Amino acid sequence: MDDGRATVIIVDDEPITRMDLREILEGKGYIVIEEANDGFDAILLCRKHHPDLVFMDVKMPLLDGMSASQIIMEEKLAGTIILLTAYTDQKYVEGAKKNGVGGYMVKPIVEGAIIPTIELAMARSNEVQQLRRDMEKVSERLKSRIVIEQAKGRLMQRGKIQEDDAYGYLRRVSQEKNVPIRRVAEYVLMQTGG
Repeated sequence: MDDGRATVIIVDDEPITRMDLREILEGKGYIVIEEANDGFDAILLCRKHHPDLVFMDVKMPLLDGMSASQIIMEEKLAGTIILLTAYTDQKYVEGAKKNGVGGYMVKPIVEGAIIPTIELAMARSNEVQQLRRDMEKVSERLKSRIVIEQAKGRLMQRGKIQEDDAYGYLRRVSQEKNVPIRRVAEYVLMQTGG
């Protein structure tokens, strides 16, 4: 987001749809940074810009929006995607859910429905991104804990010392050298052959 306004890429093989969407979105304060007319270009533009939001038609030449949305979401190239389609077939809805897109709008687009759809999709995207960050933090803490436990075990085995003493040693070296305790534990494991 530039200055708090969401960045958007519009992908549709119909120029009139792209023009109408651009006008609506820019009128509501969104920054439309690029437009594309097929899924291949959508992926390339998302790799280049990492937009907050992509509006993408489902049926397009070369690479359809469903396939492009799958790649964009798997590679985390955009905050969220809202699919546009003239089709209400359940298989498209299921595909959209499977791909993790944030919204699904049936053409013709009703201007009054766009902003609520965007707000909900972006709120969901923000929640998912926060959950990912939280999971990464927990995963890193767990990895650190495992390394520290292994180092404590190695120190206890080699030095015939108690667990508290092994942990105290790691903590003391960490403080004295101003190095994270995980790094000290990694050095201990390297030095003791593991």
